[in-house]
Amino acid sequence: MKTYLVGGAVRDRLLDYPVKEYDWLVIGETEASMLAQGFRPVGKDFPVFLHPISHDEYALARTERKTAPGYKGFAVHATPDVTLEEDLLRRDLTINAMAMDTDGVLIDPFRGRDDLQNRLLRHVSPAFSEDPVRILRVARFAARYAHLGFKVATETLTLMQDMVGQGEANHLVAERVWAELYKALQEATPAAFFQVLRECDALEVIFPEIDALFGVPQPEKHHPEIDTGIHTLMALEQAAVLTTDPETRLAALLHDLGKARTPSRYWPSHHGHELGGLPVLNSFCERLRVPKSFKNLCAHVMQYHSHCHRVLELRPDTLADMLQAIGAFKPDNRLQCFILACEADARGRTGLENRAYPQADYLRQAAQAANTIDTTSIMQNPLKGPEIGAAIRQLRIAAIRDFKKQYFSLSVSEASNN
Repeated sequence: MKTYLVGGAVRDRLLDYPVKEYDWLVIGETEASMLAQGFRPVGKDFPVFLHPISHDEYALARTERKTAPGYKGFAVHATPDVTLEEDLLRRDLTINAMAMDTDGVLIDPFRGRDDLQNRLLRHVSPAFSEDPVRILRVARFAARYAHLGFKVATETLTLMQDMVGQGEANHLVAERVWAELYKALQEATPAAFFQVLRECDALEVIFPEIDALFGVPQPEKHHPEIDTGIHTLMALEQAAVLTTDPETRLAALLHDLGKARTPSRYWPSHHGHELGGLPVLNSFCERLRVPKSFKNLCAHVMQYHSHCHRVLELRPDTLADMLQAIGAFKPDNRLQCFILACEADARGRTGLENRAYPQADYLRQAAQAANTIDTTSIMQNPLKGPEIGAAIRQLRIAAIRDFKKQYFSLSVSEASNN
């Protein structure tokens, strides 16, 4: 059996980048011969097998022919006479169209190594335009490698624009869009994913809720960058600095969707955008079938990020109710994720990227104070149902009030000592 290491493993080896998985290409074999050697079939759309010991993926060399619109509109041809170069020719980018034989010799018919050195994401052939998922994949590779200086080649960006203009992006299905978005959110520079989509005119088609934010002004006093779309990507950049968690990063990205709904006569003010954005968020999550845990955190950040920014000014009862609403008193609470998304929002502003965010520690300490109340007296009283909840709420408010007094007393004391 003649095998070649292909795709991402070759690319990342040459970049001295961590290799996450190994994919192998098999030449001159059939499905029957692979099964006879103990390989287990896993491919749905084309012949892919798992190695019986290493469990690496082994795919038969194949060619594809476009038969219908969309990413599933292909006829696959996988027979022993398909050559290595024919298989590599059907791949998306030159940096993904390299192979390495078992002796470590590089096979690079489309100059992928040169594009790696020049930091270019370039398509292999015009066949790139036959699969709309490749628009998303290029944007995701930009998110992965932008910090290394990678850019989309001009001719590839032009081809992507043509694809969008011809309606190919309209055939993308929710599952594939979410799969690529989820991966992009875990990359080093997730904001580059959306920047590339905007540059090729695909953002309006694939993520219209985000695209609608560009050109919407905000008060320059609080947002020197002014444009809400720019602020949104800056918030995502800051979230990527603060955490690798994709749920937190998505919450930072989507927190201001409501500003696109503000009538232009009220610009640059956006009163009520927190609640106004919830229907937009619901539509976004339903269309892309976003998991519930992602949606819930996004909704909490969207509705209460302004509260978090003003948390030192909030009355104890308002703060207690907010903590209750975002589930901060649950054992599996997402308070830390909520705080990080709000901090990313605060720092995602021109010139304020490194500003301290004391609200984070204040909110954590207030939540801890409210979460360690003694409910013994309540349980010993003959209270029922809502009465128990109301009594616990009062204890939490009192705990937060006491914490607030101590916090500001200590702050005054420290200031006077300095």
